[in-house]
Amino acid sequence: MKLSKSKLLATAVAMMLGVSLIAGCGGSKKEAPQTAPKAQAEISGTVTASGSTALLPFLKPAQEEFQQKNPKVTINIAGGGSFTGQNQVAAGSVNIGNSDVGLQAELKDKGLVETKIVGIPFVFIANPSVSVDSLTQQQYVDIFSGKVTNWKDVGGKDEKITIIHRAKSSGSRATIQEVVMKSVDFTDNAVIQDSNGAVRAGIASTPGAIGYVDAAYADQTVKTLAYNGVKYSIDAVSSKKYPVYTFGRMITKGEPTGAVKAFIDYVASAEFQNAYAEKNGFMPLTKVKPE
Repeated sequence: MKLSKSKLLATAVAMMLGVSLIAGCGGSKKEAPQTAPKAQAEISGTVTASGSTALLPFLKPAQEEFQQKNPKVTINIAGGGSFTGQNQVAAGSVNIGNSDVGLQAELKDKGLVETKIVGIPFVFIANPSVSVDSLTQQQYVDIFSGKVTNWKDVGGKDEKITIIHRAKSSGSRATIQEVVMKSVDFTDNAVIQDSNGAVRAGIASTPGAIGYVDAAYADQTVKTLAYNGVKYSIDAVSSKKYPVYTFGRMITKGEPTGAVKAFIDYVASAEFQNAYAEKNGFMPLTKVKPE
């Protein structure tokens, strides 16, 4: 039986509608287009920091690199000593207190948060006129306590010992007190300087002088002495053969946020540590882990 043209047309339309419905109900479901990730908000603001001069050779390149990567951020870093940095951040005078010693007891209830950022090795340095190359821990104690005042008494030539070191507000001094001097006090018969650079300059220009600086400051103008027969090196610190070191800390009032947090995170990052720690005389956290 032949179908009329009108019936053929109706049948064709019905078949097309059926196929369309099947495709809509059955085939693979399209995923909704994914929204592109939002760009990270640009960091801006001013970050102020003060404290440890021992940390300056590490933090200055961090300041420069971070500002290049974040042109709307200004970082201002000053020295003054570790305890000055701790006191200023506690008082709200700065955003970050840089320190190479732990928090003072009287500040531990002030809501301060410290982040260990790098290992800081210290070395004993002397004027090039000094003929001694190494001293034992006890000999260092005897010299810095004032018990020994002439190099001939520790194997050197007949030459007066002049002590040049840091003020009581210095974290460097506190580290040497804790690690080397222990319970023995420093003598008051010493020349006091307000920075590691000033200590080095004073020792370089004073025959018979001795003092200590963090390793980043030791250069050809002074003589670096061994400690218990062990010369300073990064490997010697990592292997615990050379014990005269501490950790650099960045201290904030409460948990850091914004540009302050971003700067601290950058300083502690593998990217910055691997590029700048060792070349500037510091120990990356991968080689001397905080305890």
